[in-house]
Amino acid sequence: MQEESMLVPPWLEKLLSTNFFTVCKMHSDSARSECNMYCLDCNGDSFCFYCRSSRHKDHRVIQIRRSSYHDVVRVSEVQMVLDVNGVQTYVINGARVLFLNERPQPKAASGTSTKGVSHICEICCRSLLDPFPFCSLGCKLVGIKRNGYANFTNNDQDDDLIGCKNQGMISKMMKISRNHSRQQQQRQQHRDRDHNYKQTQELREGIQYDMYPSPPTPPPQPPPHHPSSRISRRKGIPHRAPFGP
Repeated sequence: MQEESMLVPPWLEKLLSTNFFTVCKMHSDSARSECNMYCLDCNGDSFCFYCRSSRHKDHRVIQIRRSSYHDVVRVSEVQMVLDVNGVQTYVINGARVLFLNERPQPKAASGTSTKGVSHICEICCRSLLDPFPFCSLGCKLVGIKRNGYANFTNNDQDDDLIGCKNQGMISKMMKISRNHSRQQQQRQQHRDRDHNYKQTQELREGIQYDMYPSPPTPPPQPPPHHPSSRISRRKGIPHRAPFGP
């Protein structure tokens, strides 16, 4: 019994047996009075939108929806607290969902054989679209109790955070995470500001260089004995030697 409780969260069986979409007794005159929400921390009955704001603030709450008169939950809402591997999922209204409990087979297929069906649920033998062993969370729960080879424990989530019912501790951890993210954002802003300042300084130096260019370098002087420095000279009048006697 203790090993089974480790494989199944304490709130799951109560969730699967809860009635949803009834009218809230406290807010029956309100527009959103249907009880379509469930608190994983309180593990009580379903409640409406207004009860969540007043009684379940900062709690782990999931919203139950309807598809073909059956209760479904979005995968994005439960995958952080529940391992849903092995359960057939469907895309409804653009969101991936899974069914809470077993559904009866359609009338056309209830009396037919399952030989021509590629994939069926191991518990209720319902035909499935993909090769999953279970059609719903309820059938997976039955499979765990019967065989024990599957579990609902989410290994990707911190076990202490999942099993903790002290909301003060959870709020503290969330606050620490927000502060850490804020500090990282501030550091990035400082780095971006320094980088922009450096680029601005380099740009200003380039503008000043263009406004006040350095004087041009004079051409090199020719060497002293360069051919261009020689002065042309005329030869003098030749003198002949005097005639002899």
